[in-house]
Amino acid sequence: MFESISLGQDFFIKLLILCPAGFLAAMVDSIAGGGGLISVPAYLMAGVPPHLTLGTNKFSSTAASFTSSLKFARSGKVSSDLLKFIAPLTLVGAVLGVTSVLKISQAFLSTLVLVLILAVGLYTVFSKNIGLEDKFKGLTKKNIFLGMILALSLGFYDGFFGPGTGSFLIFGLISIFGFDFVKASGNGKVLNFISNITSLVMFALNGQINYMLGIPVAICMIFGARIGTVMALKRGAKLIKPIFIAMSLGVAIKMLYQMIF
Repeated sequence: MFESISLGQDFFIKLLILCPAGFLAAMVDSIAGGGGLISVPAYLMAGVPPHLTLGTNKFSSTAASFTSSLKFARSGKVSSDLLKFIAPLTLVGAVLGVTSVLKISQAFLSTLVLVLILAVGLYTVFSKNIGLEDKFKGLTKKNIFLGMILALSLGFYDGFFGPGTGSFLIFGLISIFGFDFVKASGNGKVLNFISNITSLVMFALNGQINYMLGIPVAICMIFGARIGTVMALKRGAKLIKPIFIAMSLGVAIKMLYQMIF
């Protein structure tokens, strides 16, 4: 469903805001997650209504997420042996998350997520060696089971709420499998893409995507994702870790601000 937009000055002003923001958001997101911190406020700043903002941002970011996932996979930083077990659970979780009538209040959930993501960010700050070396020693029944729980839980979470999903995925994959930041980012990006595209279908079915804005922003985000992924692969964990910390704490600050004001 295409929104009727006059291709006048207002439309191009919106693109001047959204295209650079989308490029930067995708570049950051492909490295360490958290790109929504940049792209969602940009859509709102451009005057796009909240529901259309979420749907259109999901459309644009899914294109970028696919690009980044593909690049990580081609570089050998994605474990297909692992993903065949846990990726379907992400899909199931996202479907349940989008379609469920939630029994947990948004206020309680926001508080819980704020505490968790602050803990993840601060733990990473003070743990000097976390994610800097690849300590993965193979798949076991235990880590596969824990990975399936992680995938199902975060797929569900991303389907109905979303902030910090990328950070939680990276941290969870490092903690469970001993990946370094590069491998955790690669596998996390694939899982995030699956939950993104599931949510995208739901937004599309409900007519909550502005394609006139979403398509040009998606093109910019594809380029941003490609550059960010190349940077992550070349510079490795030493680049990803500080950006991961910054985006985790950024999500926490944004959520705290929303709770207060």
